[in-house]
Amino acid sequence: MVSTAADYARFCQTLLDRSQTEELRVASRSTIALMRANHLPPGIGYGPGTPARFGALAPTPEMGQGFGLGFWVRTEAGRNPLPGSVGDQYWGGAYGTFFWVDPVEELFAVPMMQAPAGRLQARYVLRHLVYQALV
Repeated sequence: MVSTAADYARFCQTLLDRSQTEELRVASRSTIALMRANHLPPGIGYGPGTPARFGALAPTPEMGQGFGLGFWVRTEAGRNPLPGSVGDQYWGGAYGTFFWVDPVEELFAVPMMQAPAGRLQARYVLRHLVYQALV
């Protein structure tokens, strides 16, 4: 991800609001719906390293996830050990930055961290902390 936290927050708010932020329409509702929908065909194959490399964040059916237009989307409840809702969207950068949007809980997060060695663990911990705070 190459951007500012403010720009990514605006992008996430657009996904959350389904196209409008501050009275400005940046995409149609149908475009946002297409972005947020899973576009992977049934039976898609993954390289053997995908689950090991990404763990619970792997966009695989086994993890209850697919891939929309530009990011991973959660397609099923109960298959992923990370907290979240069906329909949430996620993308991570190479050195630890990431965002996720949960339209059911009406929240998003844009952690702009630089933690190449511990990025997956940090992403897991942050998601758990955010959802625990909602209870």
